[in-house]
Amino acid sequence: MILAVDAMGGDNAPDCVIGGIRYALKKNKDLTFLLFGNEPVVRPFLEKYKIDPKVYTFVHTEDAVPPDEKPGIAVRTRRKSSMWLAIDAVKKGQADAVVSAGNTGALMAFSKVILGTLPAIHRPALLALIPTRKGECVGLDLGANAVCDARNLVEFAVMGEVYCRIVMKKSVPVVGFLNIGSEKTKGRDEIRQAAQILEESPSDTRRFYGYVEADGVGKDAVDVVVCDGFSGNVLIKAIEGTARLVVRLFKDFRSGGILGFFSFVLAVPLLLFLKKKMDPRRYNGAMLIGLKGISIKSHGGTDAVGYANAIGVAVETVKYDLLGQITENLKNVKFPDVTESGEKASAEQAKD
Repeated sequence: MILAVDAMGGDNAPDCVIGGIRYALKKNKDLTFLLFGNEPVVRPFLEKYKIDPKVYTFVHTEDAVPPDEKPGIAVRTRRKSSMWLAIDAVKKGQADAVVSAGNTGALMAFSKVILGTLPAIHRPALLALIPTRKGECVGLDLGANAVCDARNLVEFAVMGEVYCRIVMKKSVPVVGFLNIGSEKTKGRDEIRQAAQILEESPSDTRRFYGYVEADGVGKDAVDVVVCDGFSGNVLIKAIEGTARLVVRLFKDFRSGGILGFFSFVLAVPLLLFLKKKMDPRRYNGAMLIGLKGISIKSHGGTDAVGYANAIGVAVETVKYDLLGQITENLKNVKFPDVTESGEKASAEQAKD
């Protein structure tokens, strides 16, 4: 398996990128990499982590996408950047998937322009796993599309269901829409319209739950939670922040004198469990699902361990032939026409 890697993308690149490759190779020695980046900058880290030259090919480029650059500008001016060239390698069949921790908007725009979307899919979505009480659930969209119409949400639901069945081995996933209440009258028109479409499209491969509130996600109410990118990003960031808060509170309590110290010692097993369960690095790596190629987004601020997990997501996605599975399942879904409000939203997002 050959993975294209944007070595310049991310807050801690290229250190975390090359360190992540080292961790990934420990788990899967059959991986090889196409590295795209500024070679004089990246080379010291390849030597630092003692990456065998046999497992990678380096493609030098001096250009990289700034973290705050708007996607539209990046598409026009960054076609020789490490991110663009890495995605293009997938398009050309030189790599099986691409991984980047760089600018999310640029990765979304580049991937859509270069790879294109699957038949019947208008927009790809960021899909990742969310920790729950008993395990994990699939969440999408987690930040790629701030505004979505009903058709987009239905597309996300179908793609999330397929991912859950194929990768997580759930024979009949329970699918729900993130909303501000469980009543059918709650939420925006787009959510209510999407819910009606799924209710009127019975399937043997999924069970439609209806609306789920944010606190229901952690309670295992659904296997797949569907939302627009704005709400999804707020949800995942709130979960990550809560995890860090819990760990911080334990540490503060430990410093509260003798009683705090001994209480902390007794709570260490629980703390270690929570740390492992809620560690954002464990869930790092969001798939841009719905493309004619595999594009994986790593959290920009992750470390080497988190980046290795993003590489692992790419490996799993290739392994399970998700593109073929999704394409086959979309053939039997009846999609609605895009609403007027949805068309306006799409136009606004295109400008950005």
